[in-house]
Amino acid sequence: MDSEVLVALSLSMVGGLSTSLGALFVIMTKAPNLKMLGLLQGFAAGLMLSISFFDLAHNAINSIGFLKGNLWFFGGVIFFAFIANFIPEPSLAPTADAKNKKKQGDEGGKDVMKKHRRQVLFSGIITAVGISLHNFPEGMAVFLGSLKGLRVGLNLALAIALHNIPEGVAVALPVYFATQSKWQAFKLATVSGLAEPLGVIIVAYLFPKSLDSEILEGLLGAVGGVMAFLTLHEMLPLAFDYAGQKQAVKAVFFGMAFMSASLYFLEISLPSDVGL
Repeated sequence: MDSEVLVALSLSMVGGLSTSLGALFVIMTKAPNLKMLGLLQGFAAGLMLSISFFDLAHNAINSIGFLKGNLWFFGGVIFFAFIANFIPEPSLAPTADAKNKKKQGDEGGKDVMKKHRRQVLFSGIITAVGISLHNFPEGMAVFLGSLKGLRVGLNLALAIALHNIPEGVAVALPVYFATQSKWQAFKLATVSGLAEPLGVIIVAYLFPKSLDSEILEGLLGAVGGVMAFLTLHEMLPLAFDYAGQKQAVKAVFFGMAFMSASLYFLEISLPSDVGL
């Protein structure tokens, strides 16, 4: 492996594994109640929407044009809207025996909590997938930045590391709530960050030879569409259910503002000819 790739891989690990710091923050505190979870789900939805619209879709439109960028974006929306029809929704199994009604009444609270946990776990997995897809081009940026010099690559890796900590929180929190397992929450958040060094490997060995830049930008725009659909279809309804619509909407916009500021500071740390 080339020394340039090794340096970029090491730097991307710094940024990628910072999601683990976010996970540590989650597992070192008490599991939240449903209202707090709803607010944090709204915050995570804001992070995802900001990444989708202001990062992935925005970059695709700027790179390949308004029409093509939108076609890729809405292609991603339509594709995953179709796929979502085949994804089973978390639900409670109905009880048919009338004799079990009393028992069902006694255990109703437990059943409702089980349903909540299944729904929240599903949203946590969705968040992990979305964050992983978002981290992938960040790994590419770290590689391109490190080619400019160690200082540029290190500054970029540190900026991404700070940017990724709240993403680790967004992944670990619903998983911890749903499973009550600190290890599962930490593991999934860490895995979502490992997409970043994977991006380094892909851009170092495959991108220059086989993947057209226009297709890459289009695919990232489609990923933005997928993330937007998943957020609005799965995460936002949970935030509304648990925290109430007004409070959840405030949390969404706070998350969007936070991620937009993070993306801005990340952008200004890049050299002019290297972009996310």
